[in-house]
Amino acid sequence: MFPGRWGTPLFGAAAVGLMLVAAREGRAGHGARALAALLIGAAILSACGGWLGRNGVLDLPFARARSTNLVATRGSPTLWLVAHLDSKSQPIPIGVRATAIISCIAFLGVAMGVSVAQLVVSLPPLVWSALVVAELLAALPVLASVVSARSPGALDDASGVASVLRTVEMMPRETAIGVLLTSAEELGLAGARAWARGAPPSGGINIDGVDDAGAVRLTYSGRASRALQARLGASWPAANRLVPGVLMDGVALSDAGWEIVNISKGGWRTVSRIHTPSDDLAHLEGSGVEELARMLATSLMTQVPLTRERLV
Repeated sequence: MFPGRWGTPLFGAAAVGLMLVAAREGRAGHGARALAALLIGAAILSACGGWLGRNGVLDLPFARARSTNLVATRGSPTLWLVAHLDSKSQPIPIGVRATAIISCIAFLGVAMGVSVAQLVVSLPPLVWSALVVAELLAALPVLASVVSARSPGALDDASGVASVLRTVEMMPRETAIGVLLTSAEELGLAGARAWARGAPPSGGINIDGVDDAGAVRLTYSGRASRALQARLGASWPAANRLVPGVLMDGVALSDAGWEIVNISKGGWRTVSRIHTPSDDLAHLEGSGVEELARMLATSLMTQVPLTRERLV
């Protein structure tokens, strides 16, 4: 699973390399060449990143690993509860990493603007030197985002697994529901992408990170699911778009045509523990899991059932 382990650092290296190429042309006064390099490089980076993220994580023949998704159903479900089984550690907090990725992209955009300006007016070479330094500083946390296994994963995502199982336990046995516990979420969402290849699109609620304190948050990628939001009811907060650079199984399922809402609970202290050795049971009691499971089970039992027609 090469993209899952090395995709983020490779993106950082590619962004810095692209800025260096553009800066060399820009410092020489060739604004048009700098702009062309940035546009072509950004297109290649976007295409390669998209393929690696959606297909390469399953199709690349080297650096493979084996894992298993756990699946259970009651009846013929049109709604699935999803959480991931694996955990990982990284030296860079997830909030810092996401901010750094956005900054890398933003500085490349600024460089495109500078290239256009250089077509009209002469700019000092120092402008391009400053852009290279800014891009390099923004990329340092991205370059350092290597995957290891020094986090117990209590919050990310044993809490999600517990929330899924507790929710199902609270629901009547005659309720049709599916449970998908994915593996290799931390390695490019490989488990969810593998599952989506063989399963027809459906509706899913992905639970990823449930702390004892903090607010409940709903997020989505791709197209927002009004049907799922209506299924949960007005007592739940409105769903917001997932921050770029933050990956959840809901992203993989949404890419495959699923209607997905991601649910998390916590605050900034929660985010600071994710992917660190501090993500252990000493910092998590489980009261948030019980609270969220009760909320979710109550909503799913009392709202109008979600049918396949409503998902279209």
